[in-house]
Amino acid sequence: MGVTHMTMPFDRLGGFATVRSIVMDFYKRALESDLIGPFFEGVDMARLVDHQSKFVASALGGPVRISDAELHAAHRHLGAGDAEFDEGKRLLGETLDATGIGPADRAMVLDAVERRRSLVVSEGGE
Repeated sequence: MGVTHMTMPFDRLGGFATVRSIVMDFYKRALESDLIGPFFEGVDMARLVDHQSKFVASALGGPVRISDAELHAAHRHLGAGDAEFDEGKRLLGETLDATGIGPADRAMVLDAVERRRSLVVSEGGE
């Protein structure tokens, strides 16, 4: 018998179209946040959406990978602390809930985010 192919959440949820929708909704929420909105002032949002879409796609088992080094390089200069990280994670959770993503897939994305906390939070961040 052949090997059974398990469908990854990325494919099951609709691929890059769904991921991009999730990311666009997340940034709408993030830009409205008093805590993390200021981090995006003067940022090339199209480029940021592209990079974040790759990260979320990767977290859902998609065909792209973002290295830890790339993630750290993108965040190390921001001075974000745990409070800002937690706010972003909370907003991402709200976004995933709004898309109707299932609990297991939601947990997969948020776990991928949490595992990278040390790459985003600056040394001495709050």
